[in-house]
Amino acid sequence: MSPSSKPIQLDDVSKAIIEQLQADGRRSYSEIGKAVGLSEAAVRQRVQKLTESGVMQIVAVTDPMQLGFYRQAMVGITVTGDTTVVAEALSALKEVDYVVLTAGSFDILAEIVCENDEDLIQLLNKEIRSIEGVRSTETFVYLKLHKQFYNWGTR
Repeated sequence: MSPSSKPIQLDDVSKAIIEQLQADGRRSYSEIGKAVGLSEAAVRQRVQKLTESGVMQIVAVTDPMQLGFYRQAMVGITVTGDTTVVAEALSALKEVDYVVLTAGSFDILAEIVCENDEDLIQLLNKEIRSIEGVRSTETFVYLKLHKQFYNWGTR
C-alpha cells in the first residue's frame, strides 16, 4: 500500500479478532467469539473477510535452525535502474523470504534463509549478484535471533 492509499478502516471487533489471533493463531473461532462477543460463525466470516481483503494472513512461523536452515542473513543491495525489477527477481528466489524497497544506504533489503555458508556464497555469487541492475551487496549474517514477534496489534 502506498502512503496515498487509504488504509482499511477496521471496527473495534475486527481489531480485537486480529489481536486474539496475533496472540495465538491456533485459537478457535469459538474462543475468539467468547472474547469479542460474537458467535463462532460471525468470527469465521470476519476472519475470512480479513484474509481475503489482504488485511491479515494466518501462517505458521517456523524456527529455521530446527528445520536445517543454519544460515540466515540480511543482504543490503544497491541498484542501478529500476529497483522494482530487481525486487521482483529477488522475490522469485526460494531462499529469499523478505524483500523491501528502502531509502538510505541500500535500495533493497532481502532476508535470506539457507542451509549453510556454502549455500549463502553460491546464492550471493550465482544468483543475487548476477541479477541485472544489482550494483553492490553487503551481507549481514545473523548470529542469533534475539526477538521475533508479530503481536504489534492494530490502530
